[in-house]
Amino acid sequence: METVADFDRMGEENAFAVLARAAELAAGGMDVINLGIGQPDFPTPPNIVEAAVRALHDGRHGYTPATGIPELREAVSGDINRRFKQNVNPDNVLIVPGGKVTIFAAIMMFGTRGREILYPDPGFPIYRSMIEFTGAAPVPIPIREENGFAFSADETLSLITDQTRLVILNSPANPCGGVTPRSEVERLVAGLSKFPNVAIMSDEIYDQMTYDGEEHVSLLSFPEIRDRLILLNGWSKTYAMTGWRIGYSVWPEKLFDHARKLAVNAWSCVNAPTQYAALEALTGPQDAVAEMVSEFDSRRKLVVQLANEIPGVTCATPKGAFYAFPNITGTGFKAKRLASDLLEKTGIATVGGPDFGILGEGYIRLSYANSQDNIREALHRMSRFLASET
Repeated sequence: METVADFDRMGEENAFAVLARAAELAAGGMDVINLGIGQPDFPTPPNIVEAAVRALHDGRHGYTPATGIPELREAVSGDINRRFKQNVNPDNVLIVPGGKVTIFAAIMMFGTRGREILYPDPGFPIYRSMIEFTGAAPVPIPIREENGFAFSADETLSLITDQTRLVILNSPANPCGGVTPRSEVERLVAGLSKFPNVAIMSDEIYDQMTYDGEEHVSLLSFPEIRDRLILLNGWSKTYAMTGWRIGYSVWPEKLFDHARKLAVNAWSCVNAPTQYAALEALTGPQDAVAEMVSEFDSRRKLVVQLANEIPGVTCATPKGAFYAFPNITGTGFKAKRLASDLLEKTGIATVGGPDFGILGEGYIRLSYANSQDNIREALHRMSRFLASET
């Protein structure tokens, strides 16, 4: 049956395919260690869970405004002001069912045939998937190991043409763990003054996960681009709420109503009790966030140490998020073949670099959202497997 839209252009996120296969192997009796999926292994903090339960008992069972309950939009504004000293009008905040929705909305607004959209490569696979679905031309922004897996302002600016309508940025970054320094962000913002018709979407979902004294620089800090900046953020990573499906975006005033209409047409509103849980997350104690990030830091150091001990593997130290992106070119394996063999033969779930873009060959992604004992065992299995293949 022929469809109106060309759905063959739409890609997907292979980490979920890896998750499903890992579950199949585990159900069959294999001891599987999952370093593939990008979600915290910590439970949602109890105070957040209780806020949702309380909302249910209080009868919060109906529709909410499509843009989100006012209290939550105000709390997002307050949190941004607290952390970045930036004023955001709550009327420009849209509560959405997960971060992907903001990607979908922004790319749908600016993507069509004859236009170009810049996106990080390696990067979150949904960027390119949605760009291609709209018919726009995807233009990769190279994310290079020699640059600390941060984007280069000069290289990014050099890719902008008369057809460019949107630039997507991500720091701290998935899958590489790079954090772009302030000097580079400032250079990019200054250069964007020459391209006033180009919008920017800044994916800052890992903004509270930085290490070694690295600073997250929010693009909200630059008033000169606020009138064309779309911010993506949410609760899934910071508060271990991936399954709750809730995020937020901040929109320029001239674009907000477009996003609101999309909400009305697509999902009506976000689950009501989840919004009250998110409100508690922002306004309640933040101790659990600090504890989780501290544990991720310890795991990060362990992953880097053990990966670098494996012959043929080198692993740069990630500065943010909870991913390492080791270089496996010295093993002689192609990345997706190695990821497949590690899962099928040793029970280690990872994701091959090409699943994150055309520049991902030669790397695999390791999520260190798993226990230190499991990380040790997984990296030892990987080492033994590669030794047996040489």
